[in-house]
Amino acid sequence: MSLRDDLEHYAALLRKWNAVQNLVSRETLAEIWPRHIEDSLQLVPLLRPHDRQIIDLGSGGGLPAIPMAIASRETERRFTLVEPVAKKASFLRAVARELALPVSVESVRAEQIDSRETFDVVTSRALAALPKLLGYGVDFLRPGGHMLLLKGRTFREEMALAAQLFDFDVIVHPSSTDPEAAILEISNPRAKSAV
Repeated sequence: MSLRDDLEHYAALLRKWNAVQNLVSRETLAEIWPRHIEDSLQLVPLLRPHDRQIIDLGSGGGLPAIPMAIASRETERRFTLVEPVAKKASFLRAVARELALPVSVESVRAEQIDSRETFDVVTSRALAALPKLLGYGVDFLRPGGHMLLLKGRTFREEMALAAQLFDFDVIVHPSSTDPEAAILEISNPRAKSAV
């Protein structure tokens, strides 16, 4: 199957399961391609050739990780999806099975993950404010790893708040799907020491 076919299959599963559980906002289902799939796929070009292990925090309906996993099919990338809501985790497992994706699902909160395992990339979309996400990044990132975070119109305010608690390097990439949003590519997050 082609990339487009796999993404269409995923979109169909998302619509079907969304009828009985809230995976994505029902108001956005009519815009599933630009609002959800294309939004997620814009992270793929930001992955580095050596990025193999990716953890997605608060996966919900599989965004951005499932479209990224579909687009990464010809690579050695492996995705760990973290989703504490059991019904959503069941959906993610069903999608991974049906599409034969290199995905494992952890049905726990991010704070409960064994942080001895580290990852090349941490992704997230609409899980938490940046200070909390950077706290996860400190635990999950390998040296030289980076975070790819889809953020909405408040990203500047979140960066200012985060800078009070963490030192970090950031590249702000404009979103191709929302002129007020951004992708924050963050590396070297480290908590500021208490004075």
